[in-house]
Amino acid sequence: MDSAVRRLDVLAHHLSAQDTEVVICAAFRTPLTKSGRGGLKNVPPEGLLLPVMKKVIEASGVNPAKIDDICVGNVLATGAAFMLARMSQMLAGIPYTTSLSTCNRLCSSGLQACANIANSIKAGHIEIGIGAGVENMSMYDMQGGINPEQLSPAIFDHELARDCMMPMGMTSENVVEKYGITRLQQDQMAVDSHAKAARAQEQGLFTSEIVPVEVTTTVDGKEKTVIISKDDGIRKGTTLEALGKLKPAFKKGGSTTAGNSSQVSDGAAAVLLASRAAAQKYGLPILARWVGFAVGGVPPNLMGIGPSVAIPKVLAQCHMNISDIDIFEVNEAFASQATYCVDLLGIPREKLNPKGGALAFGHPLGCTGSRQIATLLPELRRTNKRFGLVSMCIGTGMGAAAIIENLAR
Repeated sequence: MDSAVRRLDVLAHHLSAQDTEVVICAAFRTPLTKSGRGGLKNVPPEGLLLPVMKKVIEASGVNPAKIDDICVGNVLATGAAFMLARMSQMLAGIPYTTSLSTCNRLCSSGLQACANIANSIKAGHIEIGIGAGVENMSMYDMQGGINPEQLSPAIFDHELARDCMMPMGMTSENVVEKYGITRLQQDQMAVDSHAKAARAQEQGLFTSEIVPVEVTTTVDGKEKTVIISKDDGIRKGTTLEALGKLKPAFKKGGSTTAGNSSQVSDGAAAVLLASRAAAQKYGLPILARWVGFAVGGVPPNLMGIGPSVAIPKVLAQCHMNISDIDIFEVNEAFASQATYCVDLLGIPREKLNPKGGALAFGHPLGCTGSRQIATLLPELRRTNKRFGLVSMCIGTGMGAAAIIENLAR
């Protein structure tokens, strides 16, 4: 009798785990366009979020009233764009009964938003949610509103606390100096990123993940509507010779340049997640499974090495190895840090950012994590691969990583 009860308990636990298993039902992004110059420069965060929220609803067929919660990652807008995100929810036809929050974990905010929703689903607090990310870097600068004169004097007496304010470009130069990353290595990664992105764009590989954005502009005093449907930062034919002519951008005698740093850009992305039970109950497409997520800390002045800590952490959590992953989407904040992390972990270059990365099409801070998911899933499906990993470094010294399993093979 006791044995039978134990078997029933095990079965009940297994079924419960399946019920709260987190699946991805849709993921889309806007084009990424150059900050201050691109087609989305005048589109505010709520305007960027609106088309991707509407698209995940349309593509998945979910009843908006069944979406329990939304989390949006943002870095630069006041209050992490909370009010703007709530307004975009209403504009997208998601009722006020659906709750919403925003989060700011700097460069991983879009991924953190997805993790927050996934965790709520696993805990049984919600059934269906949206994890999203948005950034208009044309409208909001990167100064963060910090006035050094208003900070506690204790900060300046504590090296690690003080280093949290170090400009990101200088952290790249620190990685270069400490780990011996050469200018050639950095420029080569940028050349590869542009080449892969240009090839993917020409082959139409971004089409299925991008939601075109309708933008109204004024030309010669007349309003004109244009459709922005492509990333505009990709430079086909980028060469080592051309990049080699660029001057250091952050340090005299340094090697971090505008060409081997991520582009400043605007964009948004959204991911619809659900418990497997809810997806089956409501007939939602089950594209992928959220396998695991981890964050780890590193010295603030070497913030770029974050993925080298976060990736092993999430792999250990999921009882996996580097060799188990088929595609790595590692954010190219700077070629220096991406090169270091990739080489240290032994990530095969043929598995790295197959459609290019932030060096080619940009890094809209709060958007990037959710954008990477929208980029990863179609490539896993197209190549019939199973596991993908998303990772990025985080300002002030952290790294984040998530593993996703393709179920639409």
